[in-house]
Amino acid sequence: MMPPRVRTPSDSHARSEEERHVSQYIARLGRRSPAPSARLRLHRRPRRVAMLSVHTSPLHQPGTGDAGGMNVYIVELAQRLAAINIEVEIFTRATAAALPAAVELAPGVLVRHVDAGPYEGLAKEELPAQLCAFTHGVMQAWAGHRPGHYDLVHSHYWLSGHVGWLAAQRWGVPLVHAMHTMAKVKNASLADGDTPEPAARVIGETQIVDAADRLIANTAEEADELVRHYAADPGKVAVVHPGVNLGRFRPADGRAAARARLGLPQDALIPLFAGRIQPLKAPDVLLRAVAALLGERPELRSRICVPVVGGPSGSGLAKPEGLQKLAARLGVADVVRFHPPVGQEQLADWFRAASVLVMPSYSESFGLVAIEAQAAGTPVLAAAVGGLPVAVRDGHTGFLVQGHDPDAYARVLRDFADHPHLADRMGEAAARHAQSFGWDTAAAATADVYTAATQAHRRHVRSTHG
Repeated sequence: MMPPRVRTPSDSHARSEEERHVSQYIARLGRRSPAPSARLRLHRRPRRVAMLSVHTSPLHQPGTGDAGGMNVYIVELAQRLAAINIEVEIFTRATAAALPAAVELAPGVLVRHVDAGPYEGLAKEELPAQLCAFTHGVMQAWAGHRPGHYDLVHSHYWLSGHVGWLAAQRWGVPLVHAMHTMAKVKNASLADGDTPEPAARVIGETQIVDAADRLIANTAEEADELVRHYAADPGKVAVVHPGVNLGRFRPADGRAAARARLGLPQDALIPLFAGRIQPLKAPDVLLRAVAALLGERPELRSRICVPVVGGPSGSGLAKPEGLQKLAARLGVADVVRFHPPVGQEQLADWFRAASVLVMPSYSESFGLVAIEAQAAGTPVLAAAVGGLPVAVRDGHTGFLVQGHDPDAYARVLRDFADHPHLADRMGEAAARHAQSFGWDTAAAATADVYTAATQAHRRHVRSTHG
């Protein structure tokens, strides 16, 4: 990713690029006009997208607070869309007074900071009260441009969906929405100590599902959940698998070199947890599994190391030291290493160093971390929830566990301890599997969804106005 810098994008960049491609296409046809289908495709592909991420900024460090896989998703998708000449402007809530109004994340990708509520100390649960202020900021930015500046709105998460609903209607453009997580799905499988999602969110999600021209689901299961739980029109739901940055997450120079760089023991069993520390992600299941394994096999204590890389988030913020205290109560504090969130480059090294990534989550719309670890050559031990059965090929690139019984996870960890080459063999298969999840593929599929949403929106407008 290029270092962000403040800039103002050229209004004509995307349009001139589009015109150049059209001219080249016509020239290849020997100066004949393109066929109607080609003409529609070229004309209706969005040139500039307003992308909304109210509650978390793509500039924030994933792994702490509310920053996680969605941040990575937005950053990578936006950059790949810009590479195929779809300019992206990302609107997010300003969390510091000193932030510039606009920051260039990459060529063709602009992050706009919107003032909405106090800069610090505002929990995600309090953000619905600031949606009016956020919407006002988005409209102010739009008012500074000529008509037709944005061709489409793409909102992420239900809070952004409500802003996107109003913006799309006001601008006369289609709305594409990605849920990322759904209240009804999360509430159906809550972890102990976690807080249920409020009824207001369920109502809000239902409204967005009805209002959007297209809904993007990470997996076929998520598409089914949209239809089953929210009565989504199946014809409006498109499945687009998220991707992985294959240039960053790769086996590189291998496990031994990564362990040397991170100061980890070379011959140890290293089950890694990487992500936000909250009940939803269930890092406690890994600690309990390690305790069960050492209770059965005490000789392994001298050759096991359990890194936990991430920061408190969500309901985990209520007890930020809770996981450390649990490790002490379980008698495994001597083998667990807590590390704060790290940047993407160093995260790739943590994946390479691990014997296995452990994801005992109660809910995952996809689980980007699982694909990232596999791309780095590391197998995954995960709960069979959400999109993880798509991300992980059970028995080939890792193992899926039904439920959250620590003993079940301990049995798999014992296999990795008893068969050191299992991590290498599965890791090679995992790296091959991850190759099919490149972000270029995801961006091309998303662009197709944009085109379909634009066509559907125009048909609806024509039918409404006779």
